[in-house]
Amino acid sequence: MSVLGKIAYFQKRRDEVPNQQLARELAETKNRKGIQEIAENLWNKNRNIQSDCLKVLYEIGYIDPGLIGDYVQDFLKLLKNNRLVWGGMIALATIAEKRPREIWKNIDDVIDAVEHGSLITAVWGVKTLARVACADKKYHTRIFPILLGQLEKCLPRDLPSHAESMLCAVDRINEKKLLLVLDRRRREMNSSQIARLARILKKLGTESESKS
Repeated sequence: MSVLGKIAYFQKRRDEVPNQQLARELAETKNRKGIQEIAENLWNKNRNIQSDCLKVLYEIGYIDPGLIGDYVQDFLKLLKNNRLVWGGMIALATIAEKRPREIWKNIDDVIDAVEHGSLITAVWGVKTLARVACADKKYHTRIFPILLGQLEKCLPRDLPSHAESMLCAVDRINEKKLLLVLDRRRREMNSSQIARLARILKKLGTESESKS
Protein backbone atom coordinates (compact mmCIF):
# COMPACT_ATOMS: atom_id res chain seq x y z
CA MET A 1 0.00 0.00 0.00
CA SER A 2 1.26 3.47 -0.90
CA VAL A 3 2.52 5.60 1.97
CA LEU A 4 2.51 8.80 -0.08
CA GLY A 5 -1.13 9.41 0.75
CA LYS A 6 -0.18 9.98 4.38
CA ILE A 7 1.82 13.16 3.78
CA ALA A 8 0.34 16.48 4.85
CA TYR A 9 -0.62 17.51 1.32
CA PHE A 10 -2.92 14.54 0.78
CA GLN A 11 -4.29 14.85 4.31
CA LYS A 12 -5.25 18.44 3.40
CA ARG A 13 -3.18 19.71 6.30
CA ARG A 14 -0.84 22.67 6.43
CA ASP A 15 0.95 21.67 9.61
CA GLU A 16 3.85 19.23 9.92
CA VAL A 17 2.19 16.63 12.16
CA PRO A 18 1.24 14.17 9.35
CA ASN A 19 4.79 14.29 7.96
CA GLN A 20 6.28 13.75 11.41
CA GLN A 21 3.93 10.88 12.13
CA LEU A 22 4.72 9.21 8.82
CA ALA A 23 8.46 9.64 9.39
CA ARG A 24 8.18 8.01 12.80
CA GLU A 25 6.12 5.15 11.38
CA LEU A 26 8.57 4.51 8.53
CA ALA A 27 11.58 4.71 10.85
CA GLU A 28 10.16 2.48 13.55
CA THR A 29 9.10 -0.20 11.05
CA LYS A 30 12.24 0.28 8.92
CA ASN A 31 9.97 0.39 5.89
CA ARG A 32 12.61 0.88 3.21
CA LYS A 33 10.12 0.41 0.38
CA GLY A 34 7.96 3.18 1.80
CA ILE A 35 10.99 5.40 2.30
CA GLN A 36 11.98 4.80 -1.32
CA GLU A 37 8.52 5.88 -2.46
CA ILE A 38 8.86 9.09 -0.48
CA ALA A 39 12.35 9.71 -1.87
CA GLU A 40 11.18 9.19 -5.45
CA ASN A 41 8.59 11.90 -4.94
CA LEU A 42 11.23 14.48 -4.12
CA TRP A 43 11.01 14.99 -7.87
CA ASN A 44 7.22 15.05 -8.12
CA LYS A 45 5.87 17.81 -10.37
CA ASN A 46 3.81 19.12 -7.45
CA ARG A 47 5.98 21.36 -5.30
CA ASN A 48 3.90 20.76 -2.18
CA ILE A 49 4.44 17.04 -2.51
CA GLN A 50 8.18 17.60 -3.01
CA SER A 51 8.36 19.70 0.14
CA ASP A 52 6.37 17.26 2.28
CA CYS A 53 8.46 14.31 1.12
CA LEU A 54 11.67 16.13 1.94
CA LYS A 55 10.36 16.91 5.41
CA VAL A 56 9.44 13.26 5.95
CA LEU A 57 12.93 12.20 4.94
CA TYR A 58 14.84 14.54 7.21
CA GLU A 59 12.50 13.69 10.08
CA ILE A 60 13.50 10.06 9.48
CA GLY A 61 17.11 11.25 9.51
CA TYR A 62 16.65 12.63 13.02
CA ILE A 63 15.50 9.19 14.18
CA ASP A 64 17.64 6.79 12.12
CA PRO A 65 19.97 8.43 9.59
CA GLY A 66 21.01 5.08 8.20
CA LEU A 67 17.58 4.70 6.63
CA ILE A 68 18.05 7.72 4.34
CA GLY A 69 21.78 7.50 3.62
CA ASP A 70 21.19 5.96 0.20
CA TYR A 71 19.55 9.20 -0.93
CA VAL A 72 22.61 11.38 -0.34
CA GLN A 73 22.82 12.23 -4.05
CA ASP A 74 19.21 13.42 -4.05
CA PHE A 75 19.91 15.71 -1.11
CA LEU A 76 23.03 17.06 -2.79
CA LYS A 77 21.03 17.85 -5.94
CA LEU A 78 18.57 19.81 -3.82
CA LEU A 79 21.36 22.25 -2.94
CA LYS A 80 20.78 23.65 -6.43
CA ASN A 81 17.07 24.16 -5.70
CA ASN A 82 16.54 27.56 -4.10
CA ARG A 83 13.21 26.50 -2.63
CA LEU A 84 14.37 23.23 -1.07
CA VAL A 85 18.06 23.86 -0.39
CA TRP A 86 17.48 24.31 3.35
CA GLY A 87 15.66 20.98 3.66
CA GLY A 88 18.31 19.25 1.60
CA MET A 89 20.97 20.62 3.95
CA ILE A 90 19.10 19.39 7.02
CA ALA A 91 18.94 15.93 5.48
CA LEU A 92 22.66 16.04 4.67
CA ALA A 93 23.49 17.05 8.24
CA THR A 94 21.68 14.00 9.59
CA ILE A 95 23.68 11.61 7.38
CA ALA A 96 27.03 13.42 7.19
CA GLU A 97 28.73 11.12 9.69
CA LYS A 98 27.66 8.08 7.67
CA ARG A 99 28.23 9.46 4.16
CA PRO A 100 31.15 11.92 4.42
CA ARG A 101 32.93 10.73 1.29
CA GLU A 102 29.92 11.21 -0.97
CA ILE A 103 29.36 14.67 0.47
CA TRP A 104 33.06 15.51 0.11
CA LYS A 105 32.87 14.87 -3.62
CA ASN A 106 30.35 17.75 -3.77
CA ILE A 107 31.89 19.87 -1.04
CA ASP A 108 32.02 23.00 -3.21
CA ASP A 109 28.24 22.88 -3.60
CA VAL A 110 27.81 22.48 0.15
CA ILE A 111 30.12 25.39 0.90
CA ASP A 112 28.39 27.59 -1.67
CA ALA A 113 24.98 26.81 -0.14
CA VAL A 114 26.28 27.65 3.33
CA GLU A 115 27.85 30.92 2.24
CA HIS A 116 24.96 32.16 0.11
CA GLY A 117 21.91 30.42 1.54
CA SER A 118 19.40 31.33 4.22
CA LEU A 119 20.15 31.40 7.94
CA ILE A 120 18.68 27.94 8.45
CA THR A 121 20.75 26.62 5.55
CA ALA A 122 23.89 28.05 7.18
CA VAL A 123 23.06 26.59 10.59
CA TRP A 124 22.59 23.08 9.21
CA GLY A 125 25.39 23.57 6.71
CA VAL A 126 27.86 24.20 9.52
CA LYS A 127 26.73 20.94 11.11
CA THR A 128 27.20 19.14 7.80
CA LEU A 129 30.65 20.60 7.18
CA ALA A 130 31.89 19.90 10.70
CA ARG A 131 30.80 16.28 10.55
CA VAL A 132 32.45 15.77 7.17
CA ALA A 133 35.63 17.45 8.43
CA CYS A 134 35.95 14.87 11.19
CA ALA A 135 36.08 11.98 8.73
CA ASP A 136 39.45 12.68 7.11
CA LYS A 137 42.47 14.92 7.70
CA LYS A 138 42.31 16.20 4.11
CA TYR A 139 38.67 17.13 4.56
CA HIS A 140 39.48 18.85 7.86
CA THR A 141 42.25 20.96 6.33
CA ARG A 142 39.90 22.32 3.67
CA ILE A 143 36.79 22.71 5.79
CA PHE A 144 37.89 24.13 9.14
CA PRO A 145 38.81 27.58 7.75
CA ILE A 146 35.32 27.71 6.20
CA LEU A 147 33.79 26.95 9.59
CA LEU A 148 35.85 29.70 11.22
CA GLY A 149 34.68 32.08 8.49
CA GLN A 150 31.08 31.31 9.34
CA LEU A 151 31.82 31.96 12.99
CA GLU A 152 33.35 35.32 12.08
CA LYS A 153 30.31 36.60 10.19
CA CYS A 154 27.23 34.87 11.59
CA LEU A 155 24.64 36.66 13.70
CA PRO A 156 25.51 36.82 17.41
CA ARG A 157 22.53 34.60 18.23
CA ASP A 158 24.01 31.85 16.04
CA LEU A 159 27.48 31.90 17.60
CA PRO A 160 26.77 29.34 20.34
CA SER A 161 25.00 27.02 17.89
CA HIS A 162 27.82 27.19 15.36
CA ALA A 163 30.47 26.71 18.04
CA GLU A 164 28.67 23.67 19.39
CA SER A 165 28.33 22.17 15.91
CA MET A 166 32.06 22.65 15.37
CA LEU A 167 33.17 20.86 18.54
CA CYS A 168 33.70 17.54 16.79
CA ALA A 169 36.18 19.18 14.41
CA VAL A 170 38.19 21.02 17.08
CA ASP A 171 41.58 19.70 18.20
CA ARG A 172 44.55 21.06 20.12
CA ILE A 173 45.96 22.63 16.96
CA ASN A 174 42.95 24.69 15.94
CA GLU A 175 41.35 25.22 19.34
CA LYS A 176 43.18 28.52 19.84
CA LYS A 177 41.89 29.87 16.52
CA LEU A 178 38.33 29.04 17.54
CA LEU A 179 38.74 30.68 20.94
CA LEU A 180 40.24 33.84 19.40
CA VAL A 181 37.24 34.27 17.11
CA LEU A 182 34.79 33.71 19.95
CA ASP A 183 36.64 36.12 22.21
CA ARG A 184 36.55 38.85 19.55
CA ARG A 185 32.81 38.44 19.11
CA ARG A 186 31.85 38.04 22.75
CA ARG A 187 31.02 41.74 23.10
CA GLU A 188 28.25 41.33 20.50
CA MET A 189 26.45 38.67 22.52
CA ASN A 190 23.82 39.09 25.21
CA SER A 191 24.03 37.50 28.65
CA SER A 192 22.06 34.36 27.78
CA GLN A 193 24.15 33.76 24.67
CA ILE A 194 27.35 34.21 26.66
CA ALA A 195 26.10 31.76 29.29
CA ARG A 196 25.30 29.17 26.63
CA LEU A 197 28.67 29.71 25.02
CA ALA A 198 30.38 29.19 28.38
CA ARG A 199 28.69 25.80 28.72
CA ILE A 200 29.86 24.86 25.23
CA LEU A 201 33.43 25.95 25.95
CA LYS A 202 33.41 23.84 29.09
CA LYS A 203 32.43 20.88 26.93
CA LEU A 204 35.22 21.82 24.52
CA GLY A 205 37.75 21.59 27.35
CA THR A 206 36.54 18.13 28.25
CA GLU A 207 36.65 16.91 24.65
CA SER A 208 40.08 18.42 24.05
CA GLU A 209 41.46 16.55 27.04
CA SER A 210 40.10 13.28 25.69
CA LYS A 211 41.77 13.92 22.31
CA SER A 212 45.15 14.77 23.76
